[in-house]
Amino acid sequence: MSEYVKFSCERTATETTSFSGLAELNAYRRRLLPLGLIGMDSNGVGFGNLSTRDGATDNFYITGSATGGIPELTLADCAKVVAYDFERNWLQYEGSTIPSSESLTHAAIYESDPKAEAVIHCHDSKLWAALLNQAPTSSKAIDYGTPQLAYEIMRLFKQSDVRRRKILVMAGHAAGILTFGKDLEEAFAVLMHERRKAHEAG
Repeated sequence: MSEYVKFSCERTATETTSFSGLAELNAYRRRLLPLGLIGMDSNGVGFGNLSTRDGATDNFYITGSATGGIPELTLADCAKVVAYDFERNWLQYEGSTIPSSESLTHAAIYESDPKAEAVIHCHDSKLWAALLNQAPTSSKAIDYGTPQLAYEIMRLFKQSDVRRRKILVMAGHAAGILTFGKDLEEAFAVLMHERRKAHEAG
């Protein structure tokens, strides 16, 4: 288990079932990687993750832990989250790779917004600084990948305009940004729109 993964997990199948969204997921990763929004940091640690919902369920396919720097993902680099419990800090998955450390965070978005079909978690220091407390922002006291962050996201869905804006800032995770939408195209478009505004302003 990666030191960055904070949940306990249980694997129910060693292989992920093939999903139609893998090509789309790779297409958007190819656009995010050259911009440095996902990748590998100077310590060789992968960052950034993407997911897509599995039909009308709360299950979802997500990039594996520490896969941020891999140029092209195969099915083996993805996991399918099939059950989770925020209170127990636990999830169940299918696949040969451990789901991203942010899996519970993605789960909270899917649970909070039935129309959300895709989530992007990326790192952008300039955008993060520009949007901190200007866009829906999680508490600085809450660390990434924790049940507390999942609950915080659910609170933001009730008390802020995150459902409309489709972007939120992780104050307790420097540079951490989450966007979501009806598909990866929309989640990516939201990210690019906010990024352009922040870079033009700064």
